Amino acid sequence: MLLTATELSKSHGMRTLFKGVSMSIAEGDRLALIGPNGAGKSTLLRMLAQREEPDAGSVRTPRGIVSVYVPQRDDFPDGQTAREAVAAAALACARCHGDEHEALVLASVVLGKIGFEEERMDVPLSTLSGGWRKRCSIAAGLARAGGTPDLLLLDEPTNHLDVEGLEWLERFLVKGAQDIRAGTSIFVTHDRVFLERVATRVGELSRAYPGGVFIADGGVDEFARRKAEFLEAQSRAQASLANEVRIDNAWLGRGAQARRTKAKGRIDDSADRREQLAELARRNAAAASGGARVDFTGSGRRTRRLLWAEGITVALGGRTLFRGLDLELAPGDCVAVMGPNGSGKTTLLRTLVGERAPDAGSVGRADPAPRVVTLSQQRAELDGTMTLKDAICPVGDKVRFRGGEMHITAWSRRFLFDDDQLLQQVSRLSGGELARAHIARMMLEPADVLVLDEPTNDLDLPTLGVLEQSIEEFEGPVLLVTHDRAMLERLATQVIVLGGPDGASAQVADLDQALRALKGFEAAADAGHAPVKPAPAARDGATGSAQGSAESGVRSGAPQRKKLSYNDQREYDGIEAAIAKAEAAAAKADERMNDPALQGNHVAFRAACDASAAAHTEVARLYARWEELEAKLS
Repeated sequence: MLLTATELSKSHGMRTLFKGVSMSIAEGDRLALIGPNGAGKSTLLRMLAQREEPDAGSVRTPRGIVSVYVPQRDDFPDGQTAREAVAAAALACARCHGDEHEALVLASVVLGKIGFEEERMDVPLSTLSGGWRKRCSIAAGLARAGGTPDLLLLDEPTNHLDVEGLEWLERFLVKGAQDIRAGTSIFVTHDRVFLERVATRVGELSRAYPGGVFIADGGVDEFARRKAEFLEAQSRAQASLANEVRIDNAWLGRGAQARRTKAKGRIDDSADRREQLAELARRNAAAASGGARVDFTGSGRRTRRLLWAEGITVALGGRTLFRGLDLELAPGDCVAVMGPNGSGKTTLLRTLVGERAPDAGSVGRADPAPRVVTLSQQRAELDGTMTLKDAICPVGDKVRFRGGEMHITAWSRRFLFDDDQLLQQVSRLSGGELARAHIARMMLEPADVLVLDEPTNDLDLPTLGVLEQSIEEFEGPVLLVTHDRAMLERLATQVIVLGGPDGASAQVADLDQALRALKGFEAAADAGHAPVKPAPAARDGATGSAQGSAESGVRSGAPQRKKLSYNDQREYDGIEAAIAKAEAAAAKADERMNDPALQGNHVAFRAACDASAAAHTEVARLYARWEELEAKLS
């Protein structure tokens, strides 16, 4: 065993997070930790990483085990670059022995193998998107372990990652990146597709289970089956025990004459059964609590066009994020925005709601202007020094919701907060609790348009389901930025895909088409932002204008074409045929990825996406090689 945890317990003040948690991690495990927000998943992960002491219990690992812990939020100094951050982490690695040059070499190697281009390594991390900073956090952890940790512990690693980043992380955890890999991992996540593709074991931290945790071998589907069986058995045990307690009560309630033969042992057994029944009732109540009750308040406005954009273009830092984009929002629309980190998704939202002006084109709004309610990605609107009570109930002790009044305690319980948390500062809330506090505040504001920027970050699985249903039932239009593929597949009526060469974008109907558009953008970027076939070189005996141009070029003093080596010439002669074959294979892979039969099978669909990406990468490689051979001839 790489790690054994025994009877771990933790409390914050008067609140018990978990008690008596035990588990073991074997080599090759990929354990996903899930559970309700506030259950203590991040705290437990820090204990397993031996970054936080438990109130009781112990964590043991064999001597010499190298583990890496990557927290939920990165903490890089201002102005630090990715190369500097990873090199600083590498200094602690035994392989570098404190040598700064060795640390820089290791940092460059690790960053390169997890996808950083050379130029991205040396820009300040503060200018990078959350997804690239997350990759840098993982790179720093890997470098601290010399590139190959025995155990990798990740807290919400999927937060802020774009689809490309999610797929990279999935591949890395399952297969590694060249010689850099983590064969065993523990991660906290609520990304449903990520869970299905990566986890070999799933553990849920919850008060619904004896010992506070339920772990099942296998993926998320097997976990769901075994969890349902366990909870059903636990519910039957409560019913059976309740029947025994009723018999005990009848016996204890008999008259004094009838109770003279009553044995002390039976009285003690009856008291034990009462305690067991109370514990089972608490656990089954926790299992039935579900997620927060999310219900966005629509204004009921039925204006056909509430918001629209015509030919809008935005550039930042000399780079065009998107150009010539048209959009129209009407009630019932759910327009999702996808794209790589840094492609301008949040900037597009800010432009559409009027927080910034486009560089070209125009944004129109109905008259009177629609009321827009926003959930931002950074959750920065709430002051960390205010109490939870003030955050979710700005005035007095009551809130007005859907025409009625509700006391603050009832309102907070709707979002799974304990009463004693109302006086807790916002800064002390977990990521999931902070997200629920924002949603509680949003629900008090009637909206014509909902703008949700990464709403799924930190939310537990039950709350995600309720959130999706609430968005689906909202009468007005919704602008949605999310990398949650399950949510996109269920809700999006249209998807805007950003990140194409020179600010190109695509508007498609569903997630499958959006994924294909992203692959196309990636292939275009790999081919030098010009996904067109380079002009073939003139061959001996060629006729027409091309031949005339070549001769003219020689006569005018242009450098003569050089000869290739034997092997290069053979490759050059056959490269057009190779490209045609690769393009045919890519088209076939795209057709396979678009097969409706794959839509319900995430594993098969993922394999088809990987095959399509590999085929397009091969096409881009062949074009690049053609250009390289052409350069040798010049």
